[in-house]
This record gives sequence, C-alpha cells and structure tokens, in this order.
Amino acid sequence: MLAAEGMNYFKVLVWPGGGMIGGILWALSILTVAIIVQYFIAIRRENIIPEVVLKQVRDLFEAREYREVIEVTSTEPSFLSYVVHASLSEAAHGYPAMERAMEEAADERTTKLLRQTEWLNLIGNISPMLGLLGTVWGMIRAFFKIVQAAGTPKPEDLAGDIGIALVTTLLGLAIAIPSLAVYAVMRNRIDSLSAETLVTSSELISTFRPTDKG
Repeated sequence: MLAAEGMNYFKVLVWPGGGMIGGILWALSILTVAIIVQYFIAIRRENIIPEVVLKQVRDLFEAREYREVIEVTSTEPSFLSYVVHASLSEAAHGYPAMERAMEEAADERTTKLLRQTEWLNLIGNISPMLGLLGTVWGMIRAFFKIVQAAGTPKPEDLAGDIGIALVTTLLGLAIAIPSLAVYAVMRNRIDSLSAETLVTSSELISTFRPTDKG
C-alpha cells in the first residue's frame, strides 16, 4: 500500500505534475548531482596536495636536487606542483621574487577552482526562480479555467494546474538547497587547501631564504 502510494507521488512529481518547467527542473537536478559528485572527487586534499608528490619533492629539496624538483613539478598537475614550480622558476631573481611567484600561482589556481564552483551558485539561484515561474504559470492556467467555466469549476479541472504550481516550487527548492550548501562547503574547502598549499610551499622553498648575518 505504501509502495503504491509512493509510486503515485513519484509519477506526479516527474510527469505531468510539473509540466514542461518541471521537466527542465528535473534535468537541472540531474546536472546538479553530476556537478556535485565531480567536485567532491576533484577538490580533495589527495588531488590538491598529493602525499606521494609532497614526499618526493621534499626529499629532492633536502638533497638539494632543485633541477629534478623543477622537472617533477613541471609535469605533475597538482596545485602543489604548480605553485612550487612557479616559485622555483623565479629562483634566479632572489627569494622575494620566489615568494611573489608562489603567491601569484596560488591565487591563480584558487581563482580557477572558485570559478568552477560558481556553477553551483548559479544553479542554486536560478532553480527557485524557475520554480516560481512554474508556480505563476500554473496559477495563471488555473485562473483561466475559472474564467472559462464562468463560475466554480470542478476541483479535478484545477488539480493539474495547481499541481504544476506546487511541484515546480518543490523541485526548485529541492535543487537550490543542496546546490548552495555544497557551494559553501566547496568554497571553504578550496580556501583551506589553498592556504595549506601556500604554507607547505613556503616550508619547501625556505632553503632559499637568505640568512641574517647581522
């Protein structure tokens, strides 16, 4: 009994409950899930600061094999490698130039990651508006039927239009809430990993820091 009732609710939510706008929202929800899964896989410490790469680079720094470090970081695609490589590329210009290059590279990669997450922010803001559009459209259809009936229409005649209004509102909110929540989580994660990368990179290139002879 409960299973059959749940299936009926599902059919109403999928089609024709939301109409064309509901179909768009369902497609948007699938896209949102795919984006969220991709971000949780890509934006992880294992990808930003890989332990294997960190150990390899640290060992090379300790052995003062800087040319090998440049070669390794030039081909390895992680955030850490990009920042360290940019810093070492400016070694000939002194430690301050290395620090500036490191910070600029970190800012560049951080901005790139943050721009990617803006898709979730966009979806989180658009989906409630699409839901509202469906609500308004459903109510307009219902009012037209009232006018055409020249009185009080049968409830079943209005059920479909009211269903569009309610289902699209529900779908819009159901998409927006997780989208904006994950967007906030991803931004905080990116900021945290970016800061950790800068600290780690600073420790690695500290061997180039001039000693105070005074």
